[in-house]
Amino acid sequence: MTTTALKRFFDGDVWFSFRTSPVAVLAAAIASVCIFCAVFAEAVAPHNPFDLSTLELSDARLPPAWIEGGKSTYLLGTDDQGRDILSALMYGARISLLVGFASVVLSLLIGVTLGLVSGFVGGKLDAFLMRVCDVMLSFPTILVALLIDGVGRAMFPDAHESLAFAVLIVSIALTKWVDYARTVRGSTLVERNKDYVHAARVIGVTPLRIMRRHVLPNVLGPVLVLSTIQVAQAIIIEATLSFLGVGVPPTSPSLGTLIRIGNDFLFSGEWWITIFPGVMLVLIALSVNLLGDWLRDALNPRLR
Repeated sequence: MTTTALKRFFDGDVWFSFRTSPVAVLAAAIASVCIFCAVFAEAVAPHNPFDLSTLELSDARLPPAWIEGGKSTYLLGTDDQGRDILSALMYGARISLLVGFASVVLSLLIGVTLGLVSGFVGGKLDAFLMRVCDVMLSFPTILVALLIDGVGRAMFPDAHESLAFAVLIVSIALTKWVDYARTVRGSTLVERNKDYVHAARVIGVTPLRIMRRHVLPNVLGPVLVLSTIQVAQAIIIEATLSFLGVGVPPTSPSLGTLIRIGNDFLFSGEWWITIFPGVMLVLIALSVNLLGDWLRDALNPRLR
Protein backbone atom coordinates (compact mmCIF):
# COMPACT_ATOMS: atom_id res chain seq x y z
CA MET A 1 0.00 0.00 0.00
CA THR A 2 2.83 2.34 0.92
CA THR A 3 4.71 1.53 -2.28
CA THR A 4 1.61 2.23 -4.36
CA ALA A 5 1.03 5.56 -2.60
CA LEU A 6 4.66 6.59 -3.19
CA LYS A 7 4.44 5.59 -6.83
CA ARG A 8 1.28 7.67 -7.27
CA PHE A 9 2.98 10.62 -5.56
CA PHE A 10 6.06 10.50 -7.79
CA ASP A 11 3.82 10.17 -10.85
CA GLY A 12 1.55 13.00 -9.73
CA ASP A 13 1.32 16.68 -10.56
CA VAL A 14 2.79 17.91 -7.26
CA TRP A 15 6.09 16.05 -7.69
CA PHE A 16 6.29 17.09 -11.35
CA SER A 17 5.72 20.71 -10.32
CA PHE A 18 8.46 20.43 -7.69
CA ARG A 19 11.16 18.89 -9.85
CA THR A 20 10.50 21.33 -12.68
CA SER A 21 10.75 24.38 -10.40
CA PRO A 22 14.38 25.43 -9.80
CA VAL A 23 13.33 27.85 -7.06
CA ALA A 24 11.47 25.13 -5.15
CA VAL A 25 14.37 22.67 -5.49
CA LEU A 26 16.90 25.27 -4.29
CA ALA A 27 14.66 26.32 -1.39
CA ALA A 28 14.15 22.67 -0.39
CA ALA A 29 17.91 22.06 -0.52
CA ILE A 30 18.68 25.08 1.69
CA ALA A 31 15.92 24.19 4.17
CA SER A 32 17.07 20.56 4.28
CA VAL A 33 20.68 21.51 5.00
CA CYS A 34 19.63 23.93 7.75
CA ILE A 35 17.29 21.40 9.35
CA PHE A 36 19.87 18.60 9.10
CA CYS A 37 22.59 20.70 10.72
CA ALA A 38 20.19 21.80 13.46
CA VAL A 39 18.87 18.31 14.26
CA PHE A 40 22.29 16.64 14.19
CA ALA A 41 24.24 19.54 15.69
CA GLU A 42 26.10 17.30 18.14
CA ALA A 43 27.55 15.25 15.29
CA VAL A 44 28.00 18.02 12.70
CA ALA A 45 29.13 21.04 14.74
CA PRO A 46 32.91 21.28 15.25
CA HIS A 47 32.44 22.52 18.85
CA ASN A 48 29.84 22.55 21.59
CA PRO A 49 29.44 26.31 22.10
CA PHE A 50 27.38 25.90 25.27
CA ASP A 51 29.82 23.63 27.11
CA LEU A 52 31.51 26.11 29.45
CA SER A 53 34.43 23.76 30.12
CA THR A 54 35.57 23.98 26.48
CA LEU A 55 35.43 27.76 26.12
CA GLU A 56 38.63 29.80 25.93
CA LEU A 57 38.25 33.49 26.72
CA SER A 58 41.57 34.11 24.98
CA ASP A 59 39.83 33.11 21.73
CA ALA A 60 37.00 35.63 22.20
CA ARG A 61 36.00 37.91 19.31
CA LEU A 62 38.24 36.22 16.75
CA PRO A 63 37.40 37.11 13.12
CA PRO A 64 36.49 34.48 10.49
CA ALA A 65 39.27 32.18 9.34
CA TRP A 66 39.82 33.99 6.01
CA ILE A 67 40.50 37.33 7.74
CA GLU A 68 43.84 38.22 9.30
CA GLY A 69 43.86 37.19 12.94
CA GLY A 70 41.38 34.36 12.48
CA LYS A 71 41.98 30.69 13.24
CA SER A 72 41.18 27.73 11.03
CA THR A 73 39.46 25.99 13.96
CA TYR A 74 36.85 28.78 14.03
CA LEU A 75 35.67 29.06 10.43
CA LEU A 76 33.19 31.89 11.07
CA GLY A 77 35.00 33.39 14.05
CA THR A 78 33.98 33.54 17.72
CA ASP A 79 31.77 35.71 19.90
CA ASP A 80 32.57 37.68 23.04
CA GLN A 81 32.77 34.47 25.14
CA GLY A 82 34.95 32.51 22.75
CA ARG A 83 32.11 30.41 21.36
CA ASP A 84 32.46 29.14 17.80
CA ILE A 85 29.97 31.07 15.65
CA LEU A 86 29.43 28.18 13.21
CA SER A 87 28.60 25.78 16.02
CA ALA A 88 26.41 28.36 17.75
CA LEU A 89 24.44 28.78 14.51
CA MET A 90 23.65 25.07 14.38
CA TYR A 91 22.61 24.84 18.01
CA GLY A 92 20.71 28.13 17.82
CA ALA A 93 18.87 27.08 14.66
CA ARG A 94 17.73 23.93 16.45
CA ILE A 95 16.04 26.00 19.16
CA SER A 96 14.49 28.39 16.64
CA LEU A 97 13.14 25.53 14.52
CA LEU A 98 11.83 23.69 17.57
CA VAL A 99 9.92 26.72 18.80
CA GLY A 100 8.69 27.52 15.29
CA PHE A 101 7.40 24.04 14.48
CA ALA A 102 5.90 23.46 17.94
CA SER A 103 4.04 26.77 17.94
CA VAL A 104 2.68 26.15 14.43
CA VAL A 105 1.45 22.68 15.39
CA LEU A 106 -0.28 24.07 18.48
CA SER A 107 -1.87 26.99 16.61
CA LEU A 108 -2.92 24.60 13.82
CA LEU A 109 -4.70 22.30 16.28
CA ILE A 110 -6.52 25.21 17.92
CA GLY A 111 -7.35 27.08 14.72
CA VAL A 112 -8.47 24.07 12.66
CA THR A 113 -10.70 22.78 15.46
CA LEU A 114 -12.38 26.11 16.12
CA GLY A 115 -12.69 26.96 12.42
CA LEU A 116 -14.21 23.56 11.60
CA VAL A 117 -16.76 23.80 14.42
CA SER A 118 -17.56 27.44 13.63
CA GLY A 119 -18.16 26.83 9.94
CA PHE A 120 -20.10 23.59 10.35
CA VAL A 121 -22.31 24.56 13.29
CA GLY A 122 -22.86 28.21 12.36
CA GLY A 123 -25.30 30.40 14.25
CA LYS A 124 -24.38 32.18 17.47
CA LEU A 125 -21.29 30.03 18.02
CA ASP A 126 -19.94 31.03 14.62
CA ALA A 127 -20.64 34.71 15.30
CA PHE A 128 -18.94 34.55 18.71
CA LEU A 129 -15.80 32.80 17.44
CA MET A 130 -15.46 35.19 14.53
CA ARG A 131 -15.75 38.21 16.85
CA VAL A 132 -12.96 36.70 18.95
CA CYS A 133 -10.88 36.38 15.78
CA ASP A 134 -11.61 40.01 14.90
CA VAL A 135 -10.43 41.12 18.35
CA MET A 136 -7.23 39.07 18.03
CA LEU A 137 -6.53 40.49 14.57
CA SER A 138 -6.86 44.05 15.88
CA PHE A 139 -3.66 43.65 17.93
CA PRO A 140 -0.16 43.38 16.44
CA THR A 141 1.19 39.84 16.63
CA ILE A 142 4.46 40.85 18.30
CA LEU A 143 2.61 42.94 20.90
CA VAL A 144 0.31 40.07 21.86
CA ALA A 145 3.21 37.62 22.03
CA LEU A 146 5.17 40.08 24.19
CA LEU A 147 2.20 40.49 26.53
CA ILE A 148 1.55 36.76 26.92
CA ASP A 149 5.23 35.94 27.30
CA GLY A 150 5.74 38.75 29.82
CA VAL A 151 2.73 37.68 31.90
CA GLY A 152 3.95 34.08 31.86
CA ARG A 153 7.40 35.07 33.05
CA ALA A 154 5.93 37.31 35.75
CA MET A 155 3.74 34.47 37.04
CA PHE A 156 6.61 31.96 37.00
CA PRO A 157 9.78 33.98 37.66
CA ASP A 158 11.79 30.96 38.86
CA ALA A 159 10.39 28.53 36.33
CA HIS A 160 12.43 25.71 34.85
CA GLU A 161 13.89 26.20 31.38
CA SER A 162 11.36 23.81 29.82
CA LEU A 163 8.48 25.89 31.21
CA ALA A 164 10.01 29.03 29.71
CA PHE A 165 10.03 27.29 26.33
CA ALA A 166 6.41 26.26 26.82
CA VAL A 167 5.37 29.85 27.61
CA LEU A 168 7.15 31.08 24.48
CA ILE A 169 5.49 28.44 22.27
CA VAL A 170 2.05 29.20 23.70
CA SER A 171 2.53 32.96 23.29
CA ILE A 172 3.31 32.52 19.59
CA ALA A 173 0.56 29.94 19.01
CA LEU A 174 -2.14 32.14 20.55
CA THR A 175 -1.36 34.88 18.04
CA LYS A 176 -1.42 32.65 14.93
CA TRP A 177 -4.43 30.33 15.40
CA VAL A 178 -6.77 33.00 14.01
CA ASP A 179 -5.43 32.56 10.47
CA TYR A 180 -6.20 28.83 10.53
CA ALA A 181 -9.64 29.37 12.06
CA ARG A 182 -10.75 31.87 9.41
CA THR A 183 -9.30 29.81 6.55
CA VAL A 184 -10.92 26.55 7.70
CA ARG A 185 -14.22 28.27 8.46
CA GLY A 186 -14.44 29.66 4.93
CA SER A 187 -13.72 26.28 3.37
CA THR A 188 -16.14 24.51 5.73
CA LEU A 189 -18.96 26.89 4.83
CA VAL A 190 -18.56 25.72 1.23
CA GLU A 191 -18.18 22.01 2.02
CA ARG A 192 -21.12 21.70 4.43
CA ASN A 193 -23.60 22.48 1.64
CA LYS A 194 -22.30 19.85 -0.76
CA ASP A 195 -24.15 16.67 -1.64
CA TYR A 196 -21.84 14.25 0.19
CA VAL A 197 -22.49 16.06 3.49
CA HIS A 198 -26.26 16.00 2.93
CA ALA A 199 -26.06 12.30 2.05
CA ALA A 200 -24.13 11.56 5.24
CA ARG A 201 -26.74 13.38 7.28
CA VAL A 202 -29.58 11.45 5.61
CA ILE A 203 -28.09 8.06 6.50
CA GLY A 204 -27.66 9.13 10.12
CA VAL A 205 -23.95 9.93 10.40
CA THR A 206 -23.27 12.07 13.47
CA PRO A 207 -22.12 15.69 12.94
CA LEU A 208 -18.83 15.00 14.71
CA ARG A 209 -18.06 12.10 12.39
CA ILE A 210 -19.05 14.16 9.33
CA MET A 211 -16.66 16.93 10.38
CA ARG A 212 -13.83 14.55 11.19
CA ARG A 213 -14.11 11.99 8.37
CA HIS A 214 -15.63 13.96 5.50
CA VAL A 215 -15.24 17.73 5.83
CA LEU A 216 -11.79 17.93 7.46
CA PRO A 217 -9.86 16.09 4.69
CA ASN A 218 -11.37 18.45 2.10
CA VAL A 219 -10.27 21.65 3.87
CA LEU A 220 -6.68 20.64 4.66
CA GLY A 221 -5.20 21.90 1.37
CA PRO A 222 -5.16 25.61 2.28
CA VAL A 223 -4.15 24.70 5.85
CA LEU A 224 -1.07 22.85 4.60
CA VAL A 225 0.05 25.86 2.58
CA LEU A 226 -0.67 28.27 5.42
CA SER A 227 1.21 26.17 7.98
CA THR A 228 4.29 26.04 5.74
CA ILE A 229 4.40 29.82 5.46
CA GLN A 230 3.67 30.32 9.16
CA VAL A 231 6.64 28.21 10.21
CA ALA A 232 8.85 30.98 8.84
CA GLN A 233 6.71 33.63 10.54
CA ALA A 234 6.89 31.80 13.87
CA ILE A 235 10.68 31.55 13.62
CA ILE A 236 10.92 35.29 12.95
CA ILE A 237 8.57 36.07 15.87
CA GLU A 238 10.68 33.90 18.16
CA ALA A 239 13.84 35.63 16.96
CA THR A 240 12.21 39.03 17.56
CA LEU A 241 11.17 38.09 21.10
CA SER A 242 14.64 36.70 21.84
CA PHE A 243 16.22 39.85 20.38
CA LEU A 244 14.08 41.91 22.76
CA GLY A 245 15.21 39.74 25.67
CA VAL A 246 11.94 37.93 26.42
CA GLY A 247 12.42 34.82 24.30
CA VAL A 248 14.27 31.64 25.12
CA PRO A 249 16.45 31.46 28.27
CA PRO A 250 19.97 32.91 27.94
CA THR A 251 21.44 29.48 28.70
CA SER A 252 19.96 28.15 25.44
CA PRO A 253 20.31 31.03 22.99
CA SER A 254 18.47 30.88 19.69
CA LEU A 255 19.30 32.79 16.53
CA GLY A 256 17.51 35.87 17.88
CA THR A 257 19.60 35.82 21.06
CA LEU A 258 22.80 35.45 19.04
CA ILE A 259 21.82 38.46 16.92
CA ARG A 260 21.12 40.51 20.06
CA ILE A 261 24.48 39.57 21.56
CA GLY A 262 26.31 40.44 18.37
CA ASN A 263 24.47 43.73 18.02
CA ASP A 264 26.49 45.09 20.96
CA PHE A 265 29.71 44.58 18.99
CA LEU A 266 28.49 45.53 15.51
CA PHE A 267 29.85 49.09 15.56
CA SER A 268 33.14 48.07 17.18
CA GLY A 269 34.16 46.04 14.14
CA GLU A 270 33.11 42.51 15.18
CA TRP A 271 30.42 42.31 12.50
CA TRP A 272 30.55 38.53 12.16
CA ILE A 273 28.99 37.99 15.61
CA THR A 274 25.62 39.34 14.44
CA ILE A 275 25.80 39.11 10.63
CA PHE A 276 26.12 35.31 10.38
CA PRO A 277 23.17 34.55 12.72
CA GLY A 278 21.15 37.10 10.75
CA VAL A 279 22.06 35.43 7.45
CA MET A 280 21.13 32.03 8.91
CA LEU A 281 17.76 33.36 10.02
CA VAL A 282 17.10 34.89 6.58
CA LEU A 283 18.05 31.65 4.79
CA ILE A 284 15.69 29.55 6.92
CA ALA A 285 12.77 31.97 6.68
CA LEU A 286 13.25 32.64 2.96
CA SER A 287 13.58 28.98 1.99
CA VAL A 288 10.46 28.01 3.95
CA ASN A 289 8.50 30.93 2.47
CA LEU A 290 9.54 29.96 -1.06
CA LEU A 291 8.45 26.39 -0.42
CA GLY A 292 5.11 27.68 0.84
CA ASP A 293 4.65 29.79 -2.29
CA TRP A 294 5.45 26.81 -4.49
CA LEU A 295 3.09 24.54 -2.55
CA ARG A 296 0.29 27.10 -2.87
CA ASP A 297 0.69 27.13 -6.66
CA ALA A 298 1.13 23.36 -6.91
CA LEU A 299 -2.09 22.64 -4.99
CA ASN A 300 -4.10 25.21 -6.92
CA PRO A 301 -5.93 23.33 -9.73
CA ARG A 302 -6.48 26.57 -11.64
CA LEU A 303 -2.72 26.96 -12.17
CA ARG A 304 -2.08 23.46 -13.44
